[in-house]
Amino acid sequence: MVNIPGTQLISKNTLGVAYLIFLLYLFLGISIVADIFMEAIEEITSKVEVMIIEDKLTGDMVEIEKPVWNATMANLTLMAFGSSAPEILLSVSEACQSLGKPASPLGAATIVGSAAFNLMVISAVSVAAINSQDADGNWETKHIDDMGVFATTGFFSIFAYVWMAYVLIVNTKDEVSREEAYWTFGFMIILLIVAYFFDKVNQRKKDTQNEDERRNDFDR
Repeated sequence: MVNIPGTQLISKNTLGVAYLIFLLYLFLGISIVADIFMEAIEEITSKVEVMIIEDKLTGDMVEIEKPVWNATMANLTLMAFGSSAPEILLSVSEACQSLGKPASPLGAATIVGSAAFNLMVISAVSVAAINSQDADGNWETKHIDDMGVFATTGFFSIFAYVWMAYVLIVNTKDEVSREEAYWTFGFMIILLIVAYFFDKVNQRKKDTQNEDERRNDFDR
Protein backbone atom coordinates (compact mmCIF):
# COMPACT_ATOMS: atom_id res chain seq x y z
CA MET A 1 0.00 0.00 0.00
CA VAL A 2 3.02 2.29 0.35
CA ASN A 3 4.18 3.20 -3.17
CA ILE A 4 7.92 3.55 -2.64
CA PRO A 5 10.41 2.32 -5.29
CA GLY A 6 12.18 -0.83 -4.17
CA THR A 7 9.66 -1.70 -1.46
CA GLN A 8 8.78 -5.01 -3.09
CA LEU A 9 12.42 -6.11 -2.86
CA ILE A 10 12.44 -5.84 0.95
CA SER A 11 11.44 -8.88 2.98
CA LYS A 12 8.02 -8.91 4.66
CA ASN A 13 9.56 -9.14 8.13
CA THR A 14 11.63 -6.01 7.54
CA LEU A 15 8.65 -4.18 6.11
CA GLY A 16 6.55 -5.26 9.07
CA VAL A 17 9.03 -3.77 11.52
CA ALA A 18 9.35 -0.58 9.46
CA TYR A 19 5.58 -0.16 9.21
CA LEU A 20 5.21 -0.80 12.95
CA ILE A 21 7.77 1.89 13.77
CA PHE A 22 6.05 4.31 11.38
CA LEU A 23 2.66 3.47 12.92
CA LEU A 24 4.00 4.18 16.42
CA TYR A 25 5.39 7.46 15.12
CA LEU A 26 1.92 8.41 13.84
CA PHE A 27 0.39 7.42 17.19
CA LEU A 28 2.89 9.70 18.92
CA GLY A 29 1.88 12.60 16.68
CA ILE A 30 -1.82 11.99 17.33
CA SER A 31 -1.22 11.85 21.09
CA ILE A 32 0.69 15.16 21.03
CA VAL A 33 -2.04 16.91 19.03
CA ALA A 34 -4.80 15.44 21.21
CA ASP A 35 -2.93 16.44 24.37
CA ILE A 36 -2.57 20.05 23.19
CA PHE A 37 -6.23 20.09 22.19
CA MET A 38 -7.32 18.78 25.62
CA GLU A 39 -5.13 21.34 27.39
CA ALA A 40 -6.80 24.10 25.39
CA ILE A 41 -10.25 22.78 26.31
CA GLU A 42 -9.30 22.52 29.99
CA GLU A 43 -8.08 26.12 29.87
CA ILE A 44 -11.39 27.23 28.38
CA THR A 45 -13.57 25.31 30.83
CA SER A 46 -11.56 26.44 33.88
CA LYS A 47 -12.48 30.09 33.37
CA VAL A 48 -14.33 31.69 36.29
CA GLU A 49 -16.02 35.02 36.85
CA VAL A 50 -15.97 36.92 40.13
CA MET A 51 -19.39 37.83 41.48
CA ILE A 52 -20.27 40.01 44.47
CA ILE A 53 -23.30 38.77 46.36
CA GLU A 54 -24.85 39.42 49.76
CA ASP A 55 -24.34 36.84 52.49
CA LYS A 56 -27.82 35.93 53.75
CA LEU A 57 -26.55 35.19 57.26
CA THR A 58 -24.26 38.13 57.94
CA GLY A 59 -25.57 40.64 55.41
CA ASP A 60 -22.02 41.36 54.21
CA MET A 61 -21.08 41.60 50.53
CA VAL A 62 -18.72 38.78 49.60
CA GLU A 63 -16.88 37.81 46.43
CA ILE A 64 -17.35 34.36 44.98
CA GLU A 65 -15.91 32.67 41.91
CA LYS A 66 -18.46 31.14 39.57
CA PRO A 67 -17.39 28.88 36.69
CA VAL A 68 -18.29 30.24 33.28
CA TRP A 69 -18.84 26.75 31.93
CA ASN A 70 -21.13 24.23 33.56
CA ALA A 71 -18.94 21.23 34.42
CA THR A 72 -21.46 18.65 33.22
CA MET A 73 -22.01 20.41 29.91
CA ALA A 74 -18.26 20.86 29.42
CA ASN A 75 -17.63 17.15 30.00
CA LEU A 76 -20.41 16.06 27.65
CA THR A 77 -19.49 18.47 24.84
CA LEU A 78 -16.00 19.98 24.71
CA MET A 79 -14.17 17.31 26.72
CA ALA A 80 -15.94 14.49 24.91
CA PHE A 81 -15.19 16.06 21.54
CA GLY A 82 -11.54 16.56 22.47
CA SER A 83 -11.02 12.98 23.61
CA SER A 84 -12.87 11.59 20.56
CA ALA A 85 -11.35 13.93 17.99
CA PRO A 86 -8.96 11.33 16.45
CA GLU A 87 -11.67 8.75 15.70
CA ILE A 88 -14.10 11.46 14.55
CA LEU A 89 -11.56 12.79 12.04
CA LEU A 90 -10.73 9.25 10.94
CA SER A 91 -14.41 8.43 10.39
CA VAL A 92 -15.05 11.66 8.47
CA SER A 93 -11.98 11.08 6.29
CA GLU A 94 -13.04 7.51 5.55
CA ALA A 95 -16.60 8.62 4.73
CA CYS A 96 -15.38 11.33 2.34
CA GLN A 97 -13.07 8.90 0.54
CA SER A 98 -15.83 6.33 0.01
CA LEU A 99 -18.56 8.66 -1.30
CA GLY A 100 -20.84 6.79 -3.69
CA LYS A 101 -19.47 3.44 -2.50
CA PRO A 102 -20.45 1.08 0.32
CA ALA A 103 -19.03 2.38 3.59
CA SER A 104 -16.12 0.51 5.06
CA PRO A 105 -16.44 -0.84 8.62
CA LEU A 106 -13.52 1.35 9.73
CA GLY A 107 -15.61 4.35 10.80
CA ALA A 108 -18.25 2.48 12.78
CA ALA A 109 -15.71 0.12 14.32
CA THR A 110 -13.55 3.07 15.41
CA ILE A 111 -16.44 4.88 17.11
CA VAL A 112 -17.84 1.76 18.77
CA GLY A 113 -14.41 0.54 19.83
CA SER A 114 -13.52 3.92 21.33
CA ALA A 115 -16.81 4.19 23.22
CA ALA A 116 -16.53 0.63 24.52
CA PHE A 117 -12.94 1.22 25.59
CA ASN A 118 -13.91 4.41 27.43
CA LEU A 119 -16.90 2.78 29.09
CA MET A 120 -15.18 -0.40 30.22
CA VAL A 121 -11.40 -0.09 30.34
CA ILE A 122 -10.99 3.57 31.33
CA SER A 123 -13.79 3.40 33.90
CA ALA A 124 -12.28 0.30 35.48
CA VAL A 125 -8.72 1.67 35.49
CA SER A 126 -9.85 5.03 36.90
CA VAL A 127 -11.74 3.43 39.78
CA ALA A 128 -8.88 1.04 40.53
CA ALA A 129 -6.30 3.84 40.40
CA ILE A 130 -8.03 6.22 42.82
CA ASN A 131 -8.76 3.64 45.51
CA SER A 132 -6.63 4.12 48.60
CA GLN A 133 -6.28 2.62 52.06
CA ASP A 134 -6.92 4.44 55.31
CA ALA A 135 -4.81 4.24 58.47
CA ASP A 136 -6.47 0.94 59.45
CA GLY A 137 -5.71 -0.67 56.10
CA ASN A 138 -9.30 -0.56 54.86
CA TRP A 139 -9.94 0.32 51.25
CA GLU A 140 -11.65 3.65 50.75
CA THR A 141 -14.81 3.48 48.64
CA LYS A 142 -15.53 6.14 46.06
CA HIS A 143 -19.13 7.27 45.66
CA ILE A 144 -20.88 8.83 42.67
CA ASP A 145 -21.46 12.50 43.35
CA ASP A 146 -24.44 13.02 41.04
CA MET A 147 -26.45 9.86 40.47
CA GLY A 148 -28.93 11.66 38.20
CA VAL A 149 -26.30 12.68 35.66
CA PHE A 150 -24.60 9.29 35.95
CA ALA A 151 -27.86 7.43 35.30
CA THR A 152 -28.61 9.71 32.34
CA THR A 153 -25.23 9.20 30.67
CA GLY A 154 -25.33 5.47 31.45
CA PHE A 155 -28.76 5.10 29.86
CA PHE A 156 -27.82 7.03 26.74
CA SER A 157 -24.54 5.09 26.42
CA ILE A 158 -26.51 1.84 26.14
CA PHE A 159 -29.29 3.46 24.11
CA ALA A 160 -26.75 4.62 21.51
CA TYR A 161 -25.80 1.01 20.73
CA VAL A 162 -29.44 -0.11 20.65
CA TRP A 163 -30.38 2.79 18.36
CA MET A 164 -27.50 2.08 15.98
CA ALA A 165 -28.48 -1.60 15.81
CA TYR A 166 -32.08 -0.60 15.09
CA VAL A 167 -31.02 1.79 12.33
CA LEU A 168 -28.61 -0.56 10.57
CA ILE A 169 -30.43 -3.87 11.06
CA VAL A 170 -34.16 -3.25 11.50
CA ASN A 171 -35.25 0.08 10.03
CA THR A 172 -32.97 0.73 7.04
CA LYS A 173 -30.72 -2.30 6.71
CA ASP A 174 -27.07 -1.43 6.15
CA GLU A 175 -27.96 2.22 5.54
CA VAL A 176 -28.37 5.44 7.51
CA SER A 177 -31.03 7.77 6.13
CA ARG A 178 -30.99 11.54 6.51
CA GLU A 179 -33.95 11.38 8.90
CA GLU A 180 -32.13 8.85 11.09
CA ALA A 181 -29.10 11.14 11.18
CA TYR A 182 -31.30 14.01 12.33
CA TRP A 183 -32.86 11.82 15.01
CA THR A 184 -29.42 10.73 16.19
CA PHE A 185 -28.27 14.34 16.53
CA GLY A 186 -31.52 15.15 18.34
CA PHE A 187 -30.88 12.43 20.91
CA MET A 188 -27.61 14.15 21.75
CA ILE A 189 -29.47 17.39 22.43
CA ILE A 190 -31.95 15.50 24.62
CA LEU A 191 -29.02 14.00 26.54
CA LEU A 192 -27.58 17.44 27.23
CA ILE A 193 -30.94 18.84 28.36
CA VAL A 194 -31.69 15.95 30.73
CA ALA A 195 -28.14 15.90 32.12
CA TYR A 196 -28.23 19.67 32.68
CA PHE A 197 -31.55 19.36 34.52
CA PHE A 198 -30.24 16.68 36.91
CA ASP A 199 -27.02 18.66 37.42
CA LYS A 200 -29.01 21.73 38.48
CA VAL A 201 -31.18 19.64 40.82
CA ASN A 202 -28.09 18.12 42.44
CA GLN A 203 -26.41 21.53 42.74
CA ARG A 204 -29.51 22.99 44.37
CA LYS A 205 -29.54 20.16 46.92
CA LYS A 206 -25.88 20.82 47.71
CA ASP A 207 -26.47 24.55 48.09
CA THR A 208 -29.38 23.89 50.44
CA GLN A 209 -27.30 21.50 52.57
CA ASN A 210 -24.39 23.92 52.73
CA GLU A 211 -26.72 26.77 53.66
CA ASP A 212 -28.29 24.71 56.44
CA GLU A 213 -24.86 23.74 57.80
CA ARG A 214 -23.69 27.36 57.77
CA ARG A 215 -26.89 28.47 59.47
CA ASN A 216 -26.46 25.84 62.19
CA ASP A 217 -22.85 26.85 62.74
CA PHE A 218 -23.87 30.52 62.83
CA ASP A 219 -26.59 29.84 65.41
CA ARG A 220 -24.12 28.01 67.63
